[in-house]
Amino acid sequence: MIIVTGGAGFIGSNIVAALEAAGHDDIVISDRLRSDGKWRNIAKRMPRDIIHPDTLAAYIETHASRITAIYHMGAISSTTAVDGELVLQSNFSLSVQLWQACARHGITLIYASSAATYGDGDEGFDDSNDLAAMQLLRPLNLYGWSKWLFDCWVLKTIKRGEPQPPVWSGLRFFNVYGPNEYHKGSMQSLVSKIVAGHRPGQAVKLFKSYKAGFADGEQLRDFVHVDDVVSVMIWLGSLGRPGGILNLGTGVARSFHDLAVAAVRACGDDPVIAFVEMPESIRSQYQYYTKAEMSRVQGLGYNRGFLSLEAGVTDYVQSYLLAPDRYR
Repeated sequence: MIIVTGGAGFIGSNIVAALEAAGHDDIVISDRLRSDGKWRNIAKRMPRDIIHPDTLAAYIETHASRITAIYHMGAISSTTAVDGELVLQSNFSLSVQLWQACARHGITLIYASSAATYGDGDEGFDDSNDLAAMQLLRPLNLYGWSKWLFDCWVLKTIKRGEPQPPVWSGLRFFNVYGPNEYHKGSMQSLVSKIVAGHRPGQAVKLFKSYKAGFADGEQLRDFVHVDDVVSVMIWLGSLGRPGGILNLGTGVARSFHDLAVAAVRACGDDPVIAFVEMPESIRSQYQYYTKAEMSRVQGLGYNRGFLSLEAGVTDYVQSYLLAPDRYR
């Protein structure tokens, strides 16, 4: 049995789909479906069960002898979240409970961290798992801090020699895009937003730059297709040993301008780009550059490569966003 928390969400539902495609037929989804259309992300899936997160701990204890792995994607992922108590409970306390349960029962744990742990990037994007280096990071928002807090907890737990899952990895996702993100509202990828509002000849609006050395629209991100993200995670789940806390991007930084051009061209049109003011409320928290250092993942033996920005965006737009049925 494999449990996927947040299994009806963006990355979680893609994990479930990939596990099914690989022949796993004993999958349990833990999530809150609410009323935002998340159910469509799993409408084509055939899970063993769908359970509410509040019942997850009891479910694990009841079925521990049969559970082989937990992919923990469940979290409050909004970078603008402000309810500290709620974020701490969802993103830190639940993760601690799952870690301890997996250690106790010998269950593989693959969990979601975030590149938001790196803050403004001034300390670099090195996933060395050095606790002293990690303590220098200053996340820019509550979400990033909650993920950083659990990563630190994990490394401190290991340093103290306390029990750990036999196989585990924490993934610092960079800018993930791809199918099944439609329920995320303002937190959808820019690709999805561009295609949803695109009209032939109409300009795509990108933020102006407010930092020397970065032209308007040339803010850089490591954009990674969700298929590549899922491929790495499932591979780590079968690695047979701990992988540690790892970056998960492509290792290539590309501009928002590049992304916009690729999205519009995938729609079959010539791109027109305009630059608009960035809201003052996010200027102090804005990252101008992210790029995953991927040597540790490669050093573990992962060598499948990653989709280029143009190939990934074109597939997403043409196979999903413009398709009659856009859900995986």
